[in-house]
Order: sequence, then structure tokens, then C-alpha cells
Amino acid sequence: MNIMLLRPYRKNISMYGLIYLAGKEQIISIKNISISGILAQLDGQKGSEDIKAIFDSLSDSSVIDLYIPEMKIAGEAHIIRADLQDDRIQIALEYKNVTYEVNDALYKRKAYRKNLPGPGQILIDGRYLEFNAVNVSVDGIMIRLNEPVSIQPGLVTHFNFERLDLDGEAEVKWLEQLFNGDTLMGLQYLHMEKSSLKGIPDFTLAMTA
Repeated sequence: MNIMLLRPYRKNISMYGLIYLAGKEQIISIKNISISGILAQLDGQKGSEDIKAIFDSLSDSSVIDLYIPEMKIAGEAHIIRADLQDDRIQIALEYKNVTYEVNDALYKRKAYRKNLPGPGQILIDGRYLEFNAVNVSVDGIMIRLNEPVSIQPGLVTHFNFERLDLDGEAEVKWLEQLFNGDTLMGLQYLHMEKSSLKGIPDFTLAMTA
């Protein structure tokens, strides 16, 4: 059997993408892409010391956030290989948890959303209800409650999300009742600085490009 038949087909292309690494967004040049991942290159722009620091961060990481605007792919990817050559880093990434067509009208968003499940509480009708986060962005959070909730979008209320140590006010932007009785809800932060959300990429310029 030809071993090449077992490998995912890779298409040579030329486009850019973004990864989130060491608290910063980095632009990458994508060299080829397959159904399972990408091969990309990151060029040094401020000297070899900076590119070496980026390489060290890659070596210490196993999963990074990825966004490819032209393909409308966003999510997490495993770092399979990272090689440093002169002022360039070659990176092989395998998709771990990605979403396609991220501009879908139902959940149209202005910033990248990171899948980040975890418990939290939200104040509804004078009592705190438990929720589980679905995904998080620098602008808001999508949550799921294990019960039906009847409120109107526009409600301003208090919430907390333990995993990111978030505690403050948010506006309910939309909600959806699921067939099993659960409620999906989109919250937009109020009076919260984007810089306070550690580990959450923005990718705003790419999302609106």
C-alpha cells in the first residue's frame, strides 16, 4: 500500500492567518493547508531576539488559538512541530477544536470567541442562577443555563465567571430556548477593560476585514 494515500491532501496556498501566543497576536504566512491542519511561517520583524523569544514560547506551548480570515476558520490547534531557521519559524499545526464559517449570521460576532467552558453565576429575577460558559471573547460571553429563562434582551445584570476571575455587569444581547429546556444567552460586558481578560485573543481587525 502506498503510504502517501494515508496522508491528508495538502494544498499549497498563500494567505495570512493569526495565532495568539505569549499574550500577543502574531501574523503567520500559511504555506499549505489540509483538512487536518496547516503549515505556516512566522517571520521576524523586530530582530532575531524577538523571533527567538517567540520560538521559545512555541516550544513551551502545546495548544494555541488560530484564526484564518480567508478560510473563515477559528479555534484551537495543536503545535505538532516548530523549527527555527534564521529569522523565520516554520510551524506545523493540527486542528484541535475549530469552527468553520465563523461569520455565521446566527452568532455573528465582532471579535474572536474562544471555547472556554467553566461555571459561573448570573443574577436573574432577584436570584443567582448557575451557568456554564460556552465561549468567551474580549467583548462578551456566551453562557448556557440548565433551565428555561424568560427575560428580554437589553436587561443589565450582574454575573461572575470563575475561570477568568470576571465579576461585573453585562447586558443580555440575545437568548435562545433549546429543545431540552436549557437556555443559551449572549452577554456583552459593561465597564470592563479588554486588557483585563488575560489569555483571550482579540483578532478584531481580522474578523471585520
